[in-house]
Amino acid sequence: MPVLNNLLGLEKTIESIKKQTYKNFEVWVMDGESDLKTQEFLKELEAPFFYQSKKDNGIYDAMNAGISLSKGDWLYFLGAGDVFVNEDILEQIFSNSSLKNETIIAGKIIYEGDTKPFIHSKNKVVKDVYWSGFMWVRNGLHHQGTFYKNELFENKKYDLNYKTLADYWFNLYLFKSKEKCKMIDFIIAKCNSDGISKSGNWEMYREEINLKTNLSSVIYRPFFYTIAFFKFMSRKMVNA
Repeated sequence: MPVLNNLLGLEKTIESIKKQTYKNFEVWVMDGESDLKTQEFLKELEAPFFYQSKKDNGIYDAMNAGISLSKGDWLYFLGAGDVFVNEDILEQIFSNSSLKNETIIAGKIIYEGDTKPFIHSKNKVVKDVYWSGFMWVRNGLHHQGTFYKNELFENKKYDLNYKTLADYWFNLYLFKSKEKCKMIDFIIAKCNSDGISKSGNWEMYREEINLKTNLSSVIYRPFFYTIAFFKFMSRKMVNA
């Protein structure tokens, strides 16, 4: 869980985790040297909650550090302010023995916030999940709705060249590598739609073009540019 100067959000998320009926987990809060009040709260955490406080190079740098510290079989990421959809969602997932041999488990999330999260709709708030060739158009997984086997990060972690869309890069890398994803018909969490990845600025779409090109070939760059420009203009119209 990456956090920086968001005590209210951090408290909300920690409380959501504590309420889970499933208890076989550890939680690492990766703090980028927050203010004094946040630091004091972190010092009061008790196992299975742990924290590390140090300056980082952004959200994905913090997430990579958390990955390195985690000892569990599965990795899952929440931001400060995100919450589980209900108190037994983890129990529902990890009591299902049919999922134990999967490497990626992905469910839906609900967006909350003022920013309209979808380029095609002002009213849609649920992000569906998919794992298909459409991944080359847009990210089919959301990190608040996805559980990854720890082993997937042994040789690759989030690429810090992508400050906004490193999770998209990683998911697309896994898809290209033919990893299997088990999609489940559960809503996992509620998260804020006002984050940087929903800002819709052109710099974010430039990053999207670059990550897709780097995972494929420069000959596809005009195609990726066309998709990105369409998404950029559509978001401007939806949020107008």
